[in-house]
Amino acid sequence: MGRRKGLPIHGWLIVDKPIGITSTQVVARVRRVTGAAKVGHGGTLDPLASGILPIALGEATKTVSYAMDGDKTYHFRIQFGIARSTDDAEGEITATSDRRPSDAEIEAVLPGFLGDVSQTPPVFSAIKIEGKRAYDLARDNQAVEMKPRIVRIDRLRLLGRPDPDHADFEASCGKGTYMRALARDLALALGTVGHIVRLRRIRVGAFTEKDAISLEKLDELGHSAPASEHLLPLETVLDDIPALALTEAEAKRLKSGQSVSLLRLAGRMPLEAIPLDAVVRTMCDGKLVALARTQDGEIHPVRVFNL
Repeated sequence: MGRRKGLPIHGWLIVDKPIGITSTQVVARVRRVTGAAKVGHGGTLDPLASGILPIALGEATKTVSYAMDGDKTYHFRIQFGIARSTDDAEGEITATSDRRPSDAEIEAVLPGFLGDVSQTPPVFSAIKIEGKRAYDLARDNQAVEMKPRIVRIDRLRLLGRPDPDHADFEASCGKGTYMRALARDLALALGTVGHIVRLRRIRVGAFTEKDAISLEKLDELGHSAPASEHLLPLETVLDDIPALALTEAEAKRLKSGQSVSLLRLAGRMPLEAIPLDAVVRTMCDGKLVALARTQDGEIHPVRVFNL
């Protein structure tokens, strides 16, 4: 059987993922609705979490790592007094506590969670241990030892208290930060235990809620033209990468895997304006040609785009 041919659709579709379905299921829905040949996602969201799930279509799948490396912002709610095996509402109760922190106590511990902090990921997570996913080992009741790692939290603030048992927070963080682990550690720092009962991602890098489309809306649009109105250009995730304009001949060279001499560009722009030993976006007539590296007086293609 030949490979299933799909439509050559390129760009990012930002889906507002509902609670209760996996990121992979969202990818399957987008593939079915758009008919795109290539679909992937930029950063998994747990089934219990809602919010921003960037979906890459076509050539945008080559830029997924840039989306995943972007900073993220979350809103989450902690329930104090109950610890669970999964650090969220799904797991078994592993500990309880009668202690409920005051707002002032919460505010006092928040600064300790900012900057580069050591975090032990939840046992029920997608991290691989000796080739197996941690959550598969945990579900098989195998002892799982998660190693702490350094993550970065840029902002953490208390948004409100619905009642003494719960607290709502907003966090902005770097790659690989687990909100479930943050919720668990916050509760412990407050002399109690806790787990996350609500989690929503409101930003991934350049993508925010204003870019997002619901799955219902997506289903309504189907193959129609309006679906493309919601499609963001694949360069959206590369906005902070410096751009270099190429001639058609230079673009052709890069696309065929050959390098281009930086001196050829020097006639058009001052050499000091070219970032050296850096990744750049190469453009031709406003179209993305390739992600390339400037090294040893040459521009070397890293990822070539066929747009």
